[in-house]
Amino acid sequence: EMELAESGGGLVQAGGSLRLSCTSSGLTLALATVAWFRQAPGKELGGVASFCRGDNMEYANSVVGRFTISRDNAKNTLYLQMNRLNPQDTAMYYCAAQPGLILQWLRLRRDAYTYWGQGTQVTVSS
Repeated sequence: EMELAESGGGLVQAGGSLRLSCTSSGLTLALATVAWFRQAPGKELGGVASFCRGDNMEYANSVVGRFTISRDNAKNTLYLQMNRLNPQDTAMYYCAAQPGLILQWLRLRRDAYTYWGQGTQVTVSS
């Protein structure tokens, strides 16, 4: 059975950093397109960052230069390093995975992904 499990969320002050992790069981992330999404209260789920084969990464404009997505194939784990956090980054963060390659223009779209984790809450205080 395929499962994704996020961890690493928490409460942090503005300007601080967090690293989220997403561990996969049942799916080899190195063979998948993977991504982080987030949903703030009252807002729609939106793509944050995606990672495809090699060094193909996509980022939402709002996180460019602050967030970094990476993957440890040996641990079958996806990461999201978040720096210079601000209160607008407060949201539930989800990892998502889709076996194979997703076209570049689809990689931050929620409907491109089949497998989802349960989410981890990130709260940034001002």
